[in-house]
Amino acid sequence: MISEKMKTLVSGSSAIRAMFEEGQRLAGIYGKENVYDFSLGNPSVPAPAMVKEAAIEILNNEDSLMVHGYMSNSGFEDVRLAIAKSLNSRFGTDYNEKNILMTVGAAGGLNAAFKAILVPGDEVITFAPFFGEYRNYVDNFGGTLVAVAPNLETFQPDIEGLRNAVTPKTKAVIINTPNNPTGVVYSEDTIKAIAQVLNEKQTEYGIDICLISDEPYRELAYDGVEVPWLPDYYDNTIVGYSFSKSLSLPGERIGYLVIGNKMKDFDEVVSGLSVAIRILGYVNAPSLMQRVVMHCLEEKSDVAAYDRNREKLYSELLKLGFECIKPQGAFYLFVKSPIADEKAFCNDAKKYNLLLVPGSSFGCPGYIRLAYCVSYDTIVNSIPAFTKLAADYGLGK
Repeated sequence: MISEKMKTLVSGSSAIRAMFEEGQRLAGIYGKENVYDFSLGNPSVPAPAMVKEAAIEILNNEDSLMVHGYMSNSGFEDVRLAIAKSLNSRFGTDYNEKNILMTVGAAGGLNAAFKAILVPGDEVITFAPFFGEYRNYVDNFGGTLVAVAPNLETFQPDIEGLRNAVTPKTKAVIINTPNNPTGVVYSEDTIKAIAQVLNEKQTEYGIDICLISDEPYRELAYDGVEVPWLPDYYDNTIVGYSFSKSLSLPGERIGYLVIGNKMKDFDEVVSGLSVAIRILGYVNAPSLMQRVVMHCLEEKSDVAAYDRNREKLYSELLKLGFECIKPQGAFYLFVKSPIADEKAFCNDAKKYNLLLVPGSSFGCPGYIRLAYCVSYDTIVNSIPAFTKLAADYGLGK
């Protein structure tokens, strides 16, 4: 009954989700406390208390028909205005409700953006390693994802690789900073260089290139690292944001898009995105959660808990002889596999109930991703298992 294309997608379904399901199976056998599941970026820090308080206040005091009803495809106007004002106070921008569109998480926002700008045959460039679903999101609308090879020393984007990848078919570049899976924050110099290349290529080819910044981890940065605000550096920028990580609400599917005032054909782009949200079947972002997040814009997740996990896991793995760049943001470690076939290494790790995700899922074979958004006890208790795994490969001698 299903299409041949969907059969292919099913057969190549997410390795991350597959590992998560394996974790559920192993937990049933060995007990959840004896399975060390580093597969899924599912926040372990509870949502701030204000989320619950806001929901109760809204349900008790706001008009039920309004709270649960339809609104503009772009979202409640007062919610969008509140977000615009929050961004203005943080980044010195001059946004209003027209610059903001509420979305069904960051993923829903990215799909709306690609629906609005892509035609079959268009190319979208990204930098490896990258979130694997980008390929599917672009393919949904007949586009082709072009991956620039990684800089394995710093995992900052390869600027010359970008320059060589842009063609007259290039319609967009998508970046993710702080990055999943490396935890790297793209530096201001990197962002400036990307903007310079895109401006040069727009002129050279007489085309418009959209820079899409996927930012679900913006608030998760460590050691005082600043995450550049992309619209300050490149006019044709769309920012996609999600509250999944910053407020620990991944299952609520609530986020927004930001379209900068200098975007070419601003009104047309905003209208296209609004219609895309509707015709993709979302209709609008979840109404109750729109109203909840409006009251939680100044709330923050407990980044200190993730930082503690980061420091512990990173230092322990280094002691065991593993190689890894220290993450500056998000909640992932991207560790070099001791063998070229990182899938085999991940399979071996399961002997010790360690669930890791192969780097090939992110367009970067030879590495593995660990999501350290788990309890601190899980990290501490996993060290003996990592020690045994390291010993199997002669590490740390």
